[in-house]
Amino acid sequence: MRCYNKEWFPPLYSVDYILRSARFIAAGVFESVIEPGDTVVDATMGNGHDTLTLCQLVGENGKVYAFDVQSQAVENTRARLQEAGVLSRAELFCLGHEHILEKVKGPIALSAFNLGWLPGGDKSVTTHWETTKQAVEGALSLLKPLGVCVICAYPGHAEGDRERSELMELLAQLPPQQYNVLEHRFLNAGPGAPECFVIQRQ
Repeated sequence: MRCYNKEWFPPLYSVDYILRSARFIAAGVFESVIEPGDTVVDATMGNGHDTLTLCQLVGENGKVYAFDVQSQAVENTRARLQEAGVLSRAELFCLGHEHILEKVKGPIALSAFNLGWLPGGDKSVTTHWETTKQAVEGALSLLKPLGVCVICAYPGHAEGDRERSELMELLAQLPPQQYNVLEHRFLNAGPGAPECFVIQRQ
């Protein structure tokens, strides 16, 4: 049974696959990788859309660890999970994702990142490369074999451009004997379009 969050799809769409955005690609990876009972991480909680999808995919015996520095994001996510009846599957932290290794014990099947700012929130509060780097490196170290890290990057603003550039440099240096790295980029979407990076541990 597919567990895509229906809010991501316009009402007229009822297809299994749609090539539309970095976020849709990430959702497909979630479903392909996660199995019931898995432990996963949502490194950037936001309003809880990904957290909800992850909770649905891990099932009753799985666990989702979710992080965000903004209390409003945590409150929004908690309410969303409570309404869906899956709050018991998640542990929510009002902390930066750079603390992942302090709160999560591996191995994990997947970690998800949406870089940038809280949708509908204060755009002056964004993820920053210094802490994102710590979080990504921590998440990669926790992956079980064939586990995946999915990162949606949002260039088009100063910090987003910097994060994407630094992220690409970091990922390009990962040893191919240990990780496979794929970049999804929409060539005709114009400058600043979101991109999706998928890193799988060998």
